[in-house]
Amino acid sequence: MKIFERLLAFYFKHSIAVVMSLSGTTIAAIATAVVPEQGSVGIVRVSGSEAIAIARTLFHAPGQQPWESHRILYGYLRHPKTQQVVDEALLLLMLAPRSYTREDVVEFHCHGGIMAVQRVLQLCLEQGAHLAQPGEFTLRAFLNGRLDLTQAESITDLVGARSPQAAQTALAGLQGKLAHPIRQLRAKCLDILADVEARIDFEEDLPPLDEVELQAQLEQVLADVSRLLATADRGELLRSGLKVAIVGRPNVGKSSLLNAWSQSDRAIVTDLPGTTRDVVESQLVVGGIPIQVLDTAGIRDTDDQVEKIGVERSRQAAQNADLVLLTIDAQAGWTDADQTIYEQVRDRPLILILNKIDLVSASSPHPTPHTPHPTVKTAAALNQGINSLETAILETVQAGTLQAANLDIAINQRQAAALTRAKAALEQVQGTIADRLPLDFWTIDLRSTIQALGEILGEDVTESVLDRIFSRFCIGK
Repeated sequence: MKIFERLLAFYFKHSIAVVMSLSGTTIAAIATAVVPEQGSVGIVRVSGSEAIAIARTLFHAPGQQPWESHRILYGYLRHPKTQQVVDEALLLLMLAPRSYTREDVVEFHCHGGIMAVQRVLQLCLEQGAHLAQPGEFTLRAFLNGRLDLTQAESITDLVGARSPQAAQTALAGLQGKLAHPIRQLRAKCLDILADVEARIDFEEDLPPLDEVELQAQLEQVLADVSRLLATADRGELLRSGLKVAIVGRPNVGKSSLLNAWSQSDRAIVTDLPGTTRDVVESQLVVGGIPIQVLDTAGIRDTDDQVEKIGVERSRQAAQNADLVLLTIDAQAGWTDADQTIYEQVRDRPLILILNKIDLVSASSPHPTPHTPHPTVKTAAALNQGINSLETAILETVQAGTLQAANLDIAINQRQAAALTRAKAALEQVQGTIADRLPLDFWTIDLRSTIQALGEILGEDVTESVLDRIFSRFCIGK
């Protein structure tokens, strides 16, 4: 049964590659962003058995430049029929297996913008290449053994990284720092399974199974799986970031706080209450975590229809935010209007901001509310208190979800789901041992653990999972 399962998994994984190979498909796509009047270089990537032939048809390299792997040629792209020059370009040659996809790959490095790369791509398609699907280059790299599935997912994380820490974590995943411990855990489970199955098949020829040692090994594997699972929340924060809403009644300094924090004039600041009529957004990075800051309209009862819409959007932003910064005027103190807003957001993760603290004299301390939430004092107009605010945000996140401090590993939702199944199966093995059930029962959950860990690496994975993963990639990857 075990041999059959491995053969089935092997057949599935490599059958797609065989079909692709037999079909002789060569794919092409624009591998750089296409923006008018932006970018000095645009790249068209071609991969497959016909990549070199297409390049020789379209690219003219003057002189005696050798067409060798990992060479850069200078020349011109020409229409194969009219010989009209399409672009002056560079050609990068990467012959199999020393390429990203382990197929023959060529890259046309053209001028940036829109027209040059689109014309070159169209010529490649006219020569028989197929337009690549999202993530198809990386899918081929995976199917051809160039990458495992964790490395493939790290590539899209690297492309979409919104902070230096997120990029560093993705790069660590690309270098195999997640795959290595997963592979070790899977190998350990395979060793345990082999010992158990050997006792089933050759009980009379082998010494008794050392259950104490086996349980110790299972306990260590379970601890390592739990440690990896603890990075899921950090991974989600690094990838998606934190949405923070600044809320409060009008004229308490919300817009000034946003401007001081973002070091820009994103929001209009006046002495007139109700200046902000809609949600103003700014992107920041705090402690390595991308933060989307939303400055909302002041919440109050109003007959102004435009302002009323802004107030409703403010309430929605507060309810949808990961963290609410309830801002009050320290000079005015805690008012009934502040209490009303507080009642609407008190169940959300919350930090109280006592703004305009510079206007409060030391002899007349400002009244503060009695709440269990952390409080930060700021003078946004003077750029004071921003560091304290960022510290409070990180402490709030740390206390809530950010438990793992290991920046090298941060699993995603798919990997977390597989690890959760592996953890449950390991705990089931422990329960089976404790109940003194026969060895055959042990192997059932051990196989489930091995399969779950294999899914993370791509050893045991379905076509639907691959479709879901690679559909999130950009076309040129």
